[in-house]
Amino acid sequence: MSDEQLYERLERIEDILRRLAQERVSQKFYSTVDAAKLLGKSGYTVREWCRNHRIRAEKRPCGRGNSQEWMISHEELTRIQAEGLLRPKYGL
Repeated sequence: MSDEQLYERLERIEDILRRLAQERVSQKFYSTVDAAKLLGKSGYTVREWCRNHRIRAEKRPCGRGNSQEWMISHEELTRIQAEGLLRPKYGL
């Protein structure tokens, strides 16, 4: 393989990596199910973390009557992976 071919191949790999990084960040909020998959936990566990304020999450309206589902920001998901859960409140 010549130097030029190697350089072109390296450029293609870098382009693919850039696109993958952009796609990963493009999702601003995750459902509890999606966050659970990324964190290697169950959806129930992530919902309990939201309910007990162990992670920063917001409720958003959905099409199921008065119920709302938890949404977790990409920034919070990154924080959880780096720092872990928030300290429990109210003696939990």
